[in-house]
Amino acid sequence: MNDTHVTVVGNVADSPRRVSLRSGTVTNFRLASTARRFDAQTQQFVDASTFWVDVECWNDLSGNVSGSVSKGDPVIVQGMLSTHSWEGENGRRSTPRIRALAVGHNLARGTGVFRRTRAVRPAEPGAAGDGAPTDGGALPGEVEDLVPGRDYEVDPETLYGADTHDLTAEPAHV
Repeated sequence: MNDTHVTVVGNVADSPRRVSLRSGTVTNFRLASTARRFDAQTQQFVDASTFWVDVECWNDLSGNVSGSVSKGDPVIVQGMLSTHSWEGENGRRSTPRIRALAVGHNLARGTGVFRRTRAVRPAEPGAAGDGAPTDGGALPGEVEDLVPGRDYEVDPETLYGADTHDLTAEPAHV
């Protein structure tokens, strides 16, 4: 296969839109990734060109993105790049599109809290299934309880807030 896998770092440019279709649920949003460069004349970093791309997230990722990502959030998107084409009133049009495999907040720009979700396992053939999980797990879309020994957080006291008052700002990457 000749899929073009990409990772794009940028900001969510519009509110994510979630739609249910026969083939599953999809959440779409527009991503803006603006390059920065150092201007030797002004001795400052300045914005260069902006890459605009549509992002589509399917099924479980769709629900997680629509519940976690908002307009303006700094994110990292990893997925397969393609070109979406259509016939418009001014002729043939096209735009780049990423079918996301993973979307996450850019923790270089802020902090985050992760809540694990777990899907329900399919019922065994012949088992009485009412759609409720049989293993004590969460229903789809619900937050799963943390399990000591498997998760990093045992209790809230194990996590410490960042004390940034004495840190110097890192220069932007060129």
